[in-house]
Amino acid sequence: MKFATASKSLVMGLALLLASSTFAATKADLFLGNTTTVNGAKLKPGDYKLQWDGTGPNVEVSILQGKTAVAKVPGKLVDLKSASQNNAAVVKQNDDGTSTLAGVRFEGKRFALEIGDSSEGMQAGSSK
Repeated sequence: MKFATASKSLVMGLALLLASSTFAATKADLFLGNTTTVNGAKLKPGDYKLQWDGTGPNVEVSILQGKTAVAKVPGKLVDLKSASQNNAAVVKQNDDGTSTLAGVRFEGKRFALEIGDSSEGMQAGSSK
């Protein structure tokens, strides 16, 4: 009788753990070599942390410097044909000479993160 109760508790605990990890934020590092605009915020060159939340391809991305969120923007997780060979910020050069963050690739991962209204498309393993 005690074994049945213990095993039910274990199964329920495991199910709760798996359910909570499904909704947990995913994190990554980001290095920007130049001043880059993200959702109207100008980010100076340096190291940042990315954190995104969501249950499907559409996610909410927070860009952190230390523990402070410096920008929030919608994003989309996209599949790549092959794993990225390195971490890389995908930056779009604007006509006025400024740069806008369009996406991020992750070393060894077969997915990338499109930032904002990036319609350039990072699918199909493009390396813009």
